[in-house]
Amino acid sequence: MPTLPELPNDPAASSEPIDSTDLARWRAVQQRDQAADGQFWYSVKTTGVYCRPSCGARTPLRKNVAFHASCAAAEAAGFRPCQRCRPDLPPLAQRQAEAVAQACRLIEAAETAPDTAALAEAVGLSRYHFHRIFKAHTGVTPKAYADAHRGQRLRAQLGQGSSVTEALYEAGFNSSGRFYAHSDAQLGMKPTAYRRGGSGERIRFAVAQCWLGALLVAATGQGICAVTLGEDADVLVRQLQDRFPQADLAPGDADFERTLAQVLAALEDPRQGAALPLDVRGTAFQQRVWQALRSIPPGVTLTYSELAARLGQPAAVRAVANACANNEIAVLIPCHRIVRLDGSPSGYRWGIQRKAALLAREAANREGA
Repeated sequence: MPTLPELPNDPAASSEPIDSTDLARWRAVQQRDQAADGQFWYSVKTTGVYCRPSCGARTPLRKNVAFHASCAAAEAAGFRPCQRCRPDLPPLAQRQAEAVAQACRLIEAAETAPDTAALAEAVGLSRYHFHRIFKAHTGVTPKAYADAHRGQRLRAQLGQGSSVTEALYEAGFNSSGRFYAHSDAQLGMKPTAYRRGGSGERIRFAVAQCWLGALLVAATGQGICAVTLGEDADVLVRQLQDRFPQADLAPGDADFERTLAQVLAALEDPRQGAALPLDVRGTAFQQRVWQALRSIPPGVTLTYSELAARLGQPAAVRAVANACANNEIAVLIPCHRIVRLDGSPSGYRWGIQRKAALLAREAANREGA
């Protein structure tokens, strides 16, 4: 008996196969158990069709039901596929994920973003249904996804030295007015400054040693834009320089040293960093994930699935994981509080050992409180 597939969009999800007895199979049919889909199929002799266990059709009488190990076995026995649950096709969640992936490819290939109606028609879904499943799987609306993709194209064009006007139109912006109104949110700075590798942007930084190793804190005039951890302070500084090679990077003054001290204090007591202003740069969905991370109390952990559920988008597990991976601000945006389904630490851009150490200290402090 094959095992159940992983839950859609959650690379850490896993399930145990259900009991292989007919009694357990019949119970799965009665409960329309989606977890049983793919493990077996059942046929109904009075209708001549076979179904997947989760089929929404009226539950047949047990005496009329037979179980099959595959679609081929059911068809060999003389049954045809149910037109409601389409057991001969991939599971619904997989078909929806494929439709969303196709729509994403269409958005990324288009010179100007297709509207939602055109995308829905291209993937064979109604506009409303397409909009709902797209947001469930990606965490954002089709328009927000298109805007984020255009922002990525714009950053790539500016990084290649294109003029701002050329980059805007190459990225698919038909009008510069709307873009300039929101350029700081998409780039973190004015487009001319981004094009020049941060030229004209004032970024102050400081480094220190702490119990997690080397720590760098950097900030623009809007707030802290980076908190990074590593083995070597010089490497952290070079990484900041590589990110904005033309920015006005300089060690922070006495006032900035106080900011550094507050970040260091947050390592001991996370409440110390709650009021620090942050300059976080990302899509609308990433911003939501990062805000949700900041609401998780110290000593408490969640899985990616649980965090997605808190956001009201339980299918967006992979998008949540990507947002955590793109977090540039260690500790203050506590992505270290997201763990695997079994409670063990998952990947962490600053090292799995640091993540485990942060979790252990927060758990100890919580127990001692």
